[in-house]
Amino acid sequence: MMLPTIVMIAALGGSVQTLDDAVKTAEEHQPQIRQALATSQAADAAVDVSQSGLLPQVAGTAKYSRSTSNYAPQPGSSPRGTTGSSNSFDTSNYFNFGITATQLLYDFGQTADQWKASKAAAEASHQSEDAIRQQIVANVRVVFFTARAQKELVKVAQQTVANQQRHLEQTQGFVEAQTHPSIDLAQAKADMANAQLQLINAQNAYATAKAQLNQAMGVVRDTNYEVADDTLPPLPEENESTDALMSRAMTRPDLVALQKKVRAQELQISATRGSYGPTLSASTSLTEGGGQLNNMAWNWSGMIVLNWPIYQGGVTRSQVTEQQATLVALEAQLEGQRQQVRLSIEQARLAITAAKAGIQVADIALSNANDRLALAEGRYAAGVGSMIELGDAQLAATAAAAQKVQAEFSLATARAQLLQAIGRE
Repeated sequence: MMLPTIVMIAALGGSVQTLDDAVKTAEEHQPQIRQALATSQAADAAVDVSQSGLLPQVAGTAKYSRSTSNYAPQPGSSPRGTTGSSNSFDTSNYFNFGITATQLLYDFGQTADQWKASKAAAEASHQSEDAIRQQIVANVRVVFFTARAQKELVKVAQQTVANQQRHLEQTQGFVEAQTHPSIDLAQAKADMANAQLQLINAQNAYATAKAQLNQAMGVVRDTNYEVADDTLPPLPEENESTDALMSRAMTRPDLVALQKKVRAQELQISATRGSYGPTLSASTSLTEGGGQLNNMAWNWSGMIVLNWPIYQGGVTRSQVTEQQATLVALEAQLEGQRQQVRLSIEQARLAITAAKAGIQVADIALSNANDRLALAEGRYAAGVGSMIELGDAQLAATAAAAQKVQAEFSLATARAQLLQAIGRE
């Protein structure tokens, strides 16, 4: 019997996608990583912006004006040289050039703490960038292992189709020899059709998994490739206690990022409280002006300015209250994240233990199922077994092989989850 074309198409392709290459590709092309990098660069620039308030400010000016010079004495003032006044539309030029330098002397830590808060926020942004990178790597691993499992399930389905094809040919010969009833041939054909359908579904699931892997890597390409049989080796952390793993996890970038955000918020509150006090600054300027460019006079001035906002409608107090509430929320978020990390570690450790045991059981089940299938095939060939017995044995063998694939997938993904939980790539 010829199989449908779609069933007989093997996963052709000229390249093999390894796990290491998939991770490297994701680190280079994933849009989320590029977005996180841009966010970190923006945070670094914000640090420079906040630092500028601590440095001298120098500004240059150049002015030109043309206006009338009519004079009108104010009430009570002495006239300038004449008791009368005359108005006209005669205008004259006036040029003015100047340079001014200003330096903040003291502002009760407003600018300095704002700068420190920006630095802490930038450090948090870089940690968040690392956390996103680790999340991307973990996701790529899981999707890769999913594709690999689907590839193995395709092999299981292909083996089942081959077995059913052999059973069909054998049954057809028995029926033609009139040693078995015709209903056995009908059952064999039905089993063959079901096996072909399972193979089609497995091939489709494999192609879909590779498309998902492309997305996880952040690339646009076809799925005309094979995934390698890569997996994660046993981890030394697998046998450590949860407390020991939790100590390792405290350096996770997402936890460090939250700690930096808490520190940045504390500094922001300190900077805002500085608004209760005055600001002291000094400035100096040098100007040159006159009606003609070749006949101007220069002047120099210097000043010290003390600016103290006595009352602003309670805005500073309200800002401090708002920022303190934000700080409480960040501290609660940090504690919640620590609890989530511990849960993730527990789940990963339990999943690894269960997957290891599952593989052992799956090996036994697969061996027994294959023995049962061989016995059923022998009994059917000898004429003492039924087609139903043979079909049940084949279903059991297929299920056991799929169970073995699932157990191996569970172990690989559990190890990937443990690496992510403790902050390792």
